[in-house]
Amino acid sequence: MQEKHDNKIQSEHPRITREKKTMDAMVHIYCKNHHETSKELCTECSKLLEYAKYRLSKCPFQENKTTCGKCPIHCYEPEKRTHAKKVMRYAGPRMILHHPKMAIQHLLDGRKKPKNFKKENK
Repeated sequence: MQEKHDNKIQSEHPRITREKKTMDAMVHIYCKNHHETSKELCTECSKLLEYAKYRLSKCPFQENKTTCGKCPIHCYEPEKRTHAKKVMRYAGPRMILHHPKMAIQHLLDGRKKPKNFKKENK
């Protein structure tokens, strides 16, 4: 099913949508506590979140995706990957307090093993 979101036609797997929401929540927790922001993200965290969402939309595993930390393909640029790890290490344990359902689902998703990746030529 396609839905209109932010002036774009969007049709992505619910697994990717859920992962984007989880990353959004983690970045907000991190930014609020490290950069003293309230609802708006600082520029650095905003850029990281947009980058993460872009990378998720391009994920070759889609519905078979595990969490990014357990993925056999590391698609982030090294600097962004370091920043994302820092955010996730801080926000991950705090997710259970702020977003318990999301945190539990993320733990379950991390138990998935992605199917063997085969690059297809189209």
